[in-house]
Amino acid sequence: MAGGAPTLSPAVIRQLIEHVADPGADYRRAQARRRLAALTEREREVALALGRGWSNGEIGAALRMTVPTVKGHVSRVLTKLDLNNRVQVALLVHDAELT
Repeated sequence: MAGGAPTLSPAVIRQLIEHVADPGADYRRAQARRRLAALTEREREVALALGRGWSNGEIGAALRMTVPTVKGHVSRVLTKLDLNNRVQVALLVHDAELT
């Protein structure tokens, strides 16, 4: 309490503001996570790397894959998620709040 008045922690205030400012965020997060759950573990790793904006070479180095293997995973991620490009995958990962 500050001066006898109850106070909220900064973390609680931030959560409250985020919820009030964007009431659909919880729904979008749940939907995005549900869609990403349809991927295999390796495909999810690739999707998360796309969400970080990594190139195929960076993904390959981090996940110990060749670039052609990364390209194959990216293609399967796009197909399974019914998306057209890497930016859409990155936005989905962002909505899922996994980056």
